Amino acid sequence: MTEKVKVRFAPSPTGLLHVGNIRTALVNWLFCRKMGGSFLLRIDDTDVGRSTEAFAQAIERDLTWLGLTWDATARQSDRIGRYDEVVEKLKADGRLYPCYETGQELDLKRKIQLGQGKPPVYDRAGLALSDTEIASFEAEGRKPHWRFKLALPARVEWDDLVKGHQSFDLAALSDPVLVREDGSYLYTLPSVVDDIDFAITHIIRGEDHAANSAVQTQVFEALGASAPQYAHFSLLTGAGGEGLSKRLGTASIQSYRDEDGLEAMSINSLLARLGSSDPIEPMTSLAPLVDGFDFAKYSRSTAKFDPHDLEILNAKILHHSDFSAVSDRLENVDDKLWNICRSNINKLSDINELQLIVKGPLEPIIGNKSFTDQAAELLPDAPWDETSWKNWTAAVKDTTGAKGRALFMPLRQAITGMDHGPEMGLLLPLIDPEIVRARLRGKTA
Repeated sequence: MTEKVKVRFAPSPTGLLHVGNIRTALVNWLFCRKMGGSFLLRIDDTDVGRSTEAFAQAIERDLTWLGLTWDATARQSDRIGRYDEVVEKLKADGRLYPCYETGQELDLKRKIQLGQGKPPVYDRAGLALSDTEIASFEAEGRKPHWRFKLALPARVEWDDLVKGHQSFDLAALSDPVLVREDGSYLYTLPSVVDDIDFAITHIIRGEDHAANSAVQTQVFEALGASAPQYAHFSLLTGAGGEGLSKRLGTASIQSYRDEDGLEAMSINSLLARLGSSDPIEPMTSLAPLVDGFDFAKYSRSTAKFDPHDLEILNAKILHHSDFSAVSDRLENVDDKLWNICRSNINKLSDINELQLIVKGPLEPIIGNKSFTDQAAELLPDAPWDETSWKNWTAAVKDTTGAKGRALFMPLRQAITGMDHGPEMGLLLPLIDPEIVRARLRGKTA
C-alpha cells in the first residue's frame, strides 16, 4: 500500500506571517490536497524568549482566512519531554557532545579561519576536551552547548522534487548545535523528532534550507529513521530583490487583510503560481490551484513578489465575484448595486463610496449651474428604467446643444460627485429622482 502523504507547515510564533511564509504553507497545502494527504500545523515555539501566544493565534487566523485548513495541530512546547529523551539517546550513542566556547571565542575562530582562506567550519575542539578541562570550564560557571557529531566523511544526496539531484559534502559543514547553553533546543532536533513521530512524508520549504536538509538527514539516520522526501523551491524576494522580514511585518498577511482590504484569493492566486510555469490568473477558489499543482512546473530561479500584482488580481477577482460571495461582508448594498458597480472597484471597501451615490448623502460637483439647472427641469417622470438616461440626455442635448463629454460629464459629476464610475444608464434607476434633482441644483443629498 502506498504511504499516505503527510506534510507540515511549521512557523515560529515570533512575528507576523509574511507572503514568503504563506507561500511555503500554500505549496505544502496544495500538494497535500492534490495527493489526498494530511496537513499538520506545527507551531515551532521552542524559542521561549520571542514566541508569544498572540503571534500563534495570528498564524491560525491568517491560515483560516486564506482557506488553508489543517487536519491536526502540534506545539513543540508540549513535547519537551520527548526531546529530552532523544538527547539522552544521542549522548549515549556518542553523537551529541558538549562544547564550552563562548560566542565571542567562536567568532574569533571563524575570523582566523577566514583570514587563512579556510571555510569557517567548527574544529571539533569539544571532542578533545579532557575531564580536567571540562571540570575547569564548569568551575568558571560555563555551561555547555551540545553539537551533533556528523559522521564523516559523508556526502548526502537526494532527488529533490523541485531542484533535481542534490549532493552535499558534510565535511564543508559544521557540526550543528542542537542544544543551547541554557538547555533550550534549536530548530533542528525538535523538527526532526517531530517529523519522525508525526510520520511526515515530505518536507517542502525554501531552498535556503537545503544545507539544513543535508545535516538533518544524518540526524534522521542517527535516530533510526529515513529522511522524508525533500522539495526545495526558489526563494521569494521583493520586487527589487530585497528579502522579506517576518518580524518586521514586511508584506504581512495581516496588513494585506486588515489595512489594505485585499481578498484572500488574490494572495492565493499569486503565491500559488509565482515562480512556476503556470500563468498567474485571478482565481475565486482554491480548487483549480489544487487540480493544476505540479512540482515540475516550478522554476529554480528566484521568484519576485510585487504588491502591485496583488492589486491587479484583487480587482479582477472582485469584477468576477457573484454577490453571494461577498454579501456577508457588505452593508447597504444589494445585488443590483453590486452587479452594476463591481467592475469599477479595486477593493471591496470601494463599494462603500459607490453606494453613497444611491443612498447619499453626497456633495455634487457643479461646474456650470445654468446647465445643470436646465437638466433638472428636463428630468423624466418616475419610475425610471434603463432607457431613462438615454432619453433624458437626448432631451438635454436638444435643449442646450451640448454633446459628447460636454453633455455627459457635468451630469455624471453632479449626480455621482465623480468623473468616472459605473454606467449611468444602469445606475440612474437606482437613485431616488428627488435626490438626483437636488444634486443637479447643487444641493448635498
